[in-house]
Amino acid sequence: MEHGNAEQNGLEIVVTTMASDSHTWNLVFLQLLLEELGHRVTNLGACVPDALLLAECRRIEPDLIVISSVNGHGHQEGLRVIPALRACPELRLTPTVIGGKLGIAGADDPDRERVLLAAGFDAVFEEGSSVAGFREFVAGLRSQVLL
Repeated sequence: MEHGNAEQNGLEIVVTTMASDSHTWNLVFLQLLLEELGHRVTNLGACVPDALLLAECRRIEPDLIVISSVNGHGHQEGLRVIPALRACPELRLTPTVIGGKLGIAGADDPDRERVLLAAGFDAVFEEGSSVAGFREFVAGLRSQVLL
């Protein structure tokens, strides 16, 4: 696990993949992007088992959980992980987003975002969507935390 330095008023953010996703470059990109925006980032790395994700998020008490997928199984694994996160009283209201390559058929599934949002994610950033939308989402959270 890596933990970066940031501004005091930045958010505490956990960046992770899920159990079947062994990719790391996406996590490094997200970590650097979020640190550049002034946030503190804990990068849990690749192939994170559900139990470890839950334990670390309970320990860290982040302001935001960012789940990234590159292997195309993000939709399936996200639907398994989000109920477990929402079942933890201390994480029930923690903003949690998922993004990347969420399905093996590409980003053309119009129902995927709706299903993931209904399952409990606060935002979905499908492969090919702009980084600007993600930055805006994080900026909105930061302004809420500072109030």
